[in-house]
Amino acid sequence: MKKLAKFFAVVVLIIGCSFASRAQNPVKIGYVDFNTLLAAMPGIDSVKIKLQTYQKTLSDQMDAMKAEFESKYLDYQSQASSMSDLIKQTKEKELSDLQGRIDAFREKASQDLQAKQQELVAPFIEKAKTAIKEVAKENKYTYVLNAIEDVVIYKDETDNVMPLVKKKLGIQ
Repeated sequence: MKKLAKFFAVVVLIIGCSFASRAQNPVKIGYVDFNTLLAAMPGIDSVKIKLQTYQKTLSDQMDAMKAEFESKYLDYQSQASSMSDLIKQTKEKELSDLQGRIDAFREKASQDLQAKQQELVAPFIEKAKTAIKEVAKENKYTYVLNAIEDVVIYKDETDNVMPLVKKKLGIQ
């Protein structure tokens, strides 16, 4: 029981010391609009172009699949009255399978586009985070928040570290 009491006393002492040391070093909070920072970074325009090109390729493939489906569906509709039940079932199965492939492609294309975006943007995100960390350390900020709409309720313009981070990244 005495050991447990000593343990808690030590824990309380450590916590108290950490609060006391925090009181001596005031908390300094800055903010940056991370999305605006990314948009201003050199080279991000080429990423946007690559993503648009990739999206166009996927979209063209989707359009081709849809056109094939529409063509087969119109063919089926125009000849359905003269088809035997076996041929109708075969054509309906073919249309159903094609629709399933289109749906699967749409989902996979969406996932691939997101993965491609993450792959291309990741180096810029890391570079921005590194610059923010360096600016925070150099200017003795305890925290730097992302000033996304509705996340920061109040902000004093003197704590906007965006100009410092842009300078660190060489952005005008």
